Amino acid sequence: MKVLLVGGGGREHAIARSLAKSSHCPKVFCISELINPGIKKIVTGSGGEYFRGDTNDPSSVLGAAKKCSPDFVFVGPEEPNFHGIPDALEAQSIPCIGASREVAELELSKASMRDLQWKHRIPGRLWYKKFKTFEEAIPYIEEYAESVALKPARQAGGKGVKVIEDFQVYLQNEKRKVKKEHAESIVNEYMKGYDDIEYKLLIEERVWGPEYTVQCFTDGRTVVPMPAVQDNKHAFDGDLGPETGGMGSISCCMNLRYGVEDDRAVITEEEFARSAEIVKMMIDAIQKETGKRYHGIAAGQMMLTSVWGPTVIEMYSRLGDPEAANVLTMLKTDLVDICEAIICESLNAMKVEFEDEAVVVKAVCPEGYPDQRNLAKGHPVRATREDGGILWASAEEAGSSAVTGGSRVVECIGTGDTLPEASAKAEELCKSISLEDGWKLFHRSDIGTEKSVLRRIQLGKMAREIYQYRERRGLLGKRMIWIPGKGLMEVG
Repeated sequence: MKVLLVGGGGREHAIARSLAKSSHCPKVFCISELINPGIKKIVTGSGGEYFRGDTNDPSSVLGAAKKCSPDFVFVGPEEPNFHGIPDALEAQSIPCIGASREVAELELSKASMRDLQWKHRIPGRLWYKKFKTFEEAIPYIEEYAESVALKPARQAGGKGVKVIEDFQVYLQNEKRKVKKEHAESIVNEYMKGYDDIEYKLLIEERVWGPEYTVQCFTDGRTVVPMPAVQDNKHAFDGDLGPETGGMGSISCCMNLRYGVEDDRAVITEEEFARSAEIVKMMIDAIQKETGKRYHGIAAGQMMLTSVWGPTVIEMYSRLGDPEAANVLTMLKTDLVDICEAIICESLNAMKVEFEDEAVVVKAVCPEGYPDQRNLAKGHPVRATREDGGILWASAEEAGSSAVTGGSRVVECIGTGDTLPEASAKAEELCKSISLEDGWKLFHRSDIGTEKSVLRRIQLGKMAREIYQYRERRGLLGKRMIWIPGKGLMEVG
């Protein structure tokens, strides 16, 4: 058996490692822009071949596929989905685990995702406005004196999202100025170069609560949820600093417990089930709209809010990074068998199982990341421990060593019976990574610690008390919002 993997980051190293553990003993091939040293080791060990190429270019990926004649292709990142890589492969009768361009619209366009959610009355929907230009948004920003989330209307690598709280009347002019400045930067900077969607800016109501991601395998008929994972976006301890692609993530059992034998959890089992059902409803809706079957991964980045309980923040058309490291570490079922079931649309006949364990992932990054990646690039890496707990991410093979690629260098995985225990193991692995030229590295030491986990559990409890109170009174999802040009209105 032969499998071609598209992509060369930490997520793809996790996928390659999981494929290599299969009882089918597949030859693993890979195509990516950088030669990831961890993936290269797996490729070489399996008897496969590594191709350097543009993963967003259908002709480049098709060329690699024709050279190795894979039984199926597994697409890791989101951009190849947006550029129609799965469509091009399947047009040549090459099976692909990856969302086709039309169903990947769920992630590509945050505006289209919200349109779909409201059209089909899917629970967990937020009030929003979409704009094609910054000038269109100015009157709305000037009149809407509320806390908001400003977002690029397209998936832009997790960058550009800013939540602005606007509670103090005496600061409204200053907050309005901040909103306008960031809205303009979204259109002119974060959306620069993206011409594949009509809308550029999304303004959503601000909500609060713990975030978490529910990733699912789907063959278009059946949706199988994976354990919930909580990502940590901010660069520094205490959830401070700029937002990144993800500094680390935590998971334990299916619903983010403190420990395997502990009943404290960020979300309840019922909330997990509701979240998975929402993801299924989104998949069903996009298939109904497009007439296309969804083969691959779909994920809801959720928040447990006081308005809805489980609430959709964004949708993904692939495994998250670093969330893939969590769920694939916990996966007991053969990944190749799962992929074949997706291709044959027989996922309903499979029993997909995961270990009941805590998994904590911590990303180690060079200084300069995330805002000055040119400074974070080209530094030689020294790893004193090479084991299954370290995934290579943004790194380029350089002879017998590796150099930084400008983003997260490695992702360190710790496992245990509780999140703090797993966090301590991941912390030890982080200490084994350094840069030979003395350039500094940093990571989040607080991810998965007792203080951090209990704070998130408490936040979930606060949101739960309010939304359950609203639910008992038939008010779930209903709220009063000031809509410019219309006044105060009930939405839901």
